[in-house]
Amino acid sequence: MTQTDPFLSLSARTGRFGFGSPRAATLSADGTRVLFLRSTGPLDPVERLWLLDLATREERLVADPVTLAPQRTGDLADLPVLERRLRERVRLWAPGIGSFAATADLSVAVFALDGRLLRTVTATGETTELPTEGPAFDPRPDTTGQRVAYLTGGALHLTPAPALHPGGPLSPADGALWGVAEFAAAEELGRHRGHWWSPDGSAVLATRVDESALPLRHFADPAHPEQAPESFAYPQAGGPNADVQLWVLALDGHRVRLRWDAEAHPYLTAAGWEGNGEILLTVADRLQQCVLLLSADPATGETRELSRTTDAFWVDDLPGTPARLADGRLLTAADTPDGAARGLALDGRILSDERIQVRRVVGRLDGRLLIEANEDQPADQHVYLLDPDGGALERLTEGAGVHSATAAGETLLLTSATPDGIRRTAHFRGEWIPLTDHAEPLPYVVRPQLARVTELGLPTAVVYPRGHVAGQRLPVLLDVYGGPGAQAVASEPRRWQVRQWWADQGFAVVTTDNRGTPFVSPAFARAIFRRFSQVALDDQVAALRALAPHHPDLDLDRVGVRGWSYGGYLAALAVLRRPDVFHAASAGAPPTDFRLYDTAYTERYLGLPQDNPEGYRADCLIEDAAGLTRPLLLIHGLADDNVHPAHTLLLSEALTRAGRPHSMLALPGVSHLTAGGVMEQLAALELDFLRRALG
Repeated sequence: MTQTDPFLSLSARTGRFGFGSPRAATLSADGTRVLFLRSTGPLDPVERLWLLDLATREERLVADPVTLAPQRTGDLADLPVLERRLRERVRLWAPGIGSFAATADLSVAVFALDGRLLRTVTATGETTELPTEGPAFDPRPDTTGQRVAYLTGGALHLTPAPALHPGGPLSPADGALWGVAEFAAAEELGRHRGHWWSPDGSAVLATRVDESALPLRHFADPAHPEQAPESFAYPQAGGPNADVQLWVLALDGHRVRLRWDAEAHPYLTAAGWEGNGEILLTVADRLQQCVLLLSADPATGETRELSRTTDAFWVDDLPGTPARLADGRLLTAADTPDGAARGLALDGRILSDERIQVRRVVGRLDGRLLIEANEDQPADQHVYLLDPDGGALERLTEGAGVHSATAAGETLLLTSATPDGIRRTAHFRGEWIPLTDHAEPLPYVVRPQLARVTELGLPTAVVYPRGHVAGQRLPVLLDVYGGPGAQAVASEPRRWQVRQWWADQGFAVVTTDNRGTPFVSPAFARAIFRRFSQVALDDQVAALRALAPHHPDLDLDRVGVRGWSYGGYLAALAVLRRPDVFHAASAGAPPTDFRLYDTAYTERYLGLPQDNPEGYRADCLIEDAAGLTRPLLLIHGLADDNVHPAHTLLLSEALTRAGRPHSMLALPGVSHLTAGGVMEQLAALELDFLRRALG
């Protein structure tokens, strides 16, 4: 489909205004250099590897995939299957160097290109292709950069291979997958890797993943009936999970399994070496109401508990916790007793200020904890230094926006996403040094009208067409997500570009974060415990009605709703159950029956289907099909391995059997990501549908 709309065409050609931006920036351990990915300009999708010397301010290209592999296409089909699936889990679409790993001093970096394993000496840019036993992915160098661990064919290999494993894998050939992050870990638990070098390079800590008990999901491409279907193991709610173990695989052939009560705590959420003689790992129970930080002896595999975090609802992921500080004190997440604030505790003592909602512990800087948090405005995120002794708090960033950070040595690398754009700067030896950005300037400076509404303080935003004249009534478009773990009303400028485009098509665009979404308070997030649908829908309706007196140009007799993934679920839910409020919906990739969704996400909030059958039934859309009275457009990629196309097909089947007219777009070869211009093509089709549906 040729894109004729100027904004949508520009968005597609520039990777949603991301091509040319620095990404995956990594500081050297001493904070003097930065290694990062960036393409050459706003129309170039191919990311290269660059090195910035902060002392000299010299920036150098160190690895260029166009030169290294001039014949490659960058197509996902050319990637090893396990790498392609991992990229889906981390939402990565990158025709160039998708990811890299480097030594602590950044002297050596390794990466994979379509299964080829490449090693770059960053000082010279000399890049060498290393021999492998098959298509490689997720390569990681040892501390010297001389030996590289990589995955191929479900096994963990080294190159050069040690004497005891010439040409063979370091992992045993026992039918399991070694060194990978299984689906639940990569999609829902924040762990995207499965192997770690010991500091002295004598061993690799690796996951062993047995998926034999899991049901298979199958994908066939109807546009290519000559191709065999693709299958993969999927952990479906209420069913078995992958059996995940941790092993120390020594280069001398010695193997030790780390032992903990995996039946009680089956999820491995984090792992890593704390020295040659200790490993730290974090595990959780199936419902994620108990999280343990364990210390393991790599010589014996014995573990001991360091900290235990429990919650009667669920333990929300707070990146950077639980952790042990250098002085031995234990850092854990801790909510205030009334559920009003998410904070930190040190050895059980509440540390953080009750005014803030802590979102991430980044690390240490100047002897203090470097954290990301928000105060009373959830749309903003700021960077702070928190004194681990007295609890004193210093804010490092100013102004509306989403500010994030990383640090090493005495260097602070800040990313500030504000209404005026996105800036990345390093504070080094008293000076601020920018990382060069070649991205297309954002077409719009969008300043949504933010408000907290109802007695619940629901975060809302309204965007009007540019040049809107007061008194001109506008149809309302609810642009929604509404699911746990993700925030829609945030001061990050790129997400508002497409909302401004929608507004300019003649809509007042409304976005609301209902209860269940993060960063307002723990109590706000927990309101959807054991049932998604009612709270989310009630809050969306209440927010619209609360906004109306303050925005008289909102025409509540013409309300459309659109969303993707959980937002698609909420869009379909809206017209099925509240047709008195919502008059048309575009529902993209909706999980219409959570009994078919994955274990880790669904059970965290709804529990086991066996224990909460009424909750699952109440949140299922299939039985609502006969009641559809409003126009509904269903959209789904047929290669979506996150929300399987069966979700949409089952709802469409139920609607058809009930004699309810609806529209459906089935997209062959399209995954959950809608990358490569697909999102923009869909926006044009959605616009046509909503204009016809709302008049």
